Amino acid sequence: MTSLCPALLAADAPAWAHTALTELAQADPLVAAIPSQVGTMPWRRRDAGFPGLLRSLCGQMISNQAATAIWGRLSGLPGALSPDGLLALSDDALRQAGLSRPKLRHARALAEAFADGRLSAEALAALPDETAVAAIAAIPGFGPWTAEVHLLFGLERRDIFPSGDLALAASLAALRGLPERPSPKQLRELAGAWRPWRSMAARLLWHHWRHVTGRPAGEA
Repeated sequence: MTSLCPALLAADAPAWAHTALTELAQADPLVAAIPSQVGTMPWRRRDAGFPGLLRSLCGQMISNQAATAIWGRLSGLPGALSPDGLLALSDDALRQAGLSRPKLRHARALAEAFADGRLSAEALAALPDETAVAAIAAIPGFGPWTAEVHLLFGLERRDIFPSGDLALAASLAALRGLPERPSPKQLRELAGAWRPWRSMAARLLWHHWRHVTGRPAGEA
């Protein structure tokens, strides 16, 4: 049995996170023991609305370092963190911040969806998990992975697991000594053992992978 104490999670973690960690210790002691092995797990959050999804877009298919640099430039543009403000910015300004042509189009599509009311933080918060994922994934450039990551970090849903995430697959393979990374289908099946706390299991595995790879533990 893993010895659990508040120090295993950051002080700003919600109360349910401690319950999740305790119950995961019963279901999968190896995963639950990650903070005791690699250190206190920070509680990562993103904005629940437009800025959070825009940041997720910046992080698609590039390194954490590149994503952080792009986000720093983009978020520094006047108005960029509001839908109407981003739509008012020129393509040149967005490209100079680091957005590729496809991501520029997708950022504008996201801003239009928020500006015309198709998406909002309040509406997403009221939707069940699968419906919220579908609503986000309907925006060009926003697939299930981006939607699931937003539900996990932006809306702090408790039972989300982005099974297509390579870092999660690599982390579990390293943790369990598997000969290769599990496929998304295999990872989804393995994650079933962590219900109803799959979000906590995902956070723990990301925390483990940052330790294994020597990456910073803060927000990417």
